[in-house]
Amino acid sequence: MIVILKPGIPSSEVEIISEALSEQWNVKVEKSVGQHKTVLGLIGETALLHKDQIQNMNPWIEQVLRIEEPFKRASLGFRHGQASTVKVSTPNGDVDFGKNHPLVIVAGPCSVENEEMIVETAKRVKAAGAKFLRGGAYKPRTSPYSFQGHGESALGMLDAARSATGLGIITEVMDTADLEAVAEVADVLQVGARNMQNFALLKKVGAQDKPVLLKRGIAATVKDWLMAAEYVLSEGNPNVILCERGIRTFDRQYTRNTLDLSVIPVLRTLTHLPIMIDPSHGTGKSEFVPPMAKASVAAGTDALMIEVHPNPAKALSDGPQSLTPNQFDALAAELLPQRVPALV
Repeated sequence: MIVILKPGIPSSEVEIISEALSEQWNVKVEKSVGQHKTVLGLIGETALLHKDQIQNMNPWIEQVLRIEEPFKRASLGFRHGQASTVKVSTPNGDVDFGKNHPLVIVAGPCSVENEEMIVETAKRVKAAGAKFLRGGAYKPRTSPYSFQGHGESALGMLDAARSATGLGIITEVMDTADLEAVAEVADVLQVGARNMQNFALLKKVGAQDKPVLLKRGIAATVKDWLMAAEYVLSEGNPNVILCERGIRTFDRQYTRNTLDLSVIPVLRTLTHLPIMIDPSHGTGKSEFVPPMAKASVAAGTDALMIEVHPNPAKALSDGPQSLTPNQFDALAAELLPQRVPALV
């Protein structure tokens, strides 16, 4: 349930209404301040509350609405139709993810292989216009015999890349036991597709204050995905970015996954959360990444995650879907036309 307050309401009245709602109805009140209106979200047992009872509490209350979706905080109605912004602080300054902000590009290798490689890749993607470096320290793999990442030592390599470039760092946390170490380095914590419904992990990342990038599960419905986001939001962390990375369908002969770009307009009708598209995992083939990246921008994505490796043929993981730095330069120049490609 949400309570929409009238424009111009004094902040003191907002506090009075919030306290009254909390005390009288035993609900948690979350405040969302928009450009024109303030909205109070009521979290708790609201099924028996009558809208008229709340409407008549205070003359500054304009409207009371129920949220019918099971994902309450993630719902677009929770913010009265206003898209939210996830602001991330990086050494190079704040970066905003959201519908009303410029496209953000995240780029880098699937996994951190060595310090020289990750620092050089970071320099190249930054020169092309990326704002964040992606790179896996811990890698969940289908096969236990595949490269699993260097773990904690790779976090130090990512930190070195950030020091050298000022890029923000996005890297995956796989286990609650690793959360503290990963959060010391990462500016955004990634929850991967295989962990989208790891509810213990979702609660833990929701209880800390770093933004969370939540990838869609390999066979997850949109509702499943938004309910996973709800776990993070319900623990008090409002900064969640949704990342579509392709889902598993019956046809896997020509692409690694099926990249669901229709999810962009669908999510716009359901949630206020920012949207990112990962065309690298979505297609699995480097030649398909540029056209799908452009299609994602045309469909209205807020951000892109693109895998870049200095020598994809020798990558320890996901080489076939990785762009070379030169290929990334050319793509970024088309996506960010204000920049000149930094070919070297």
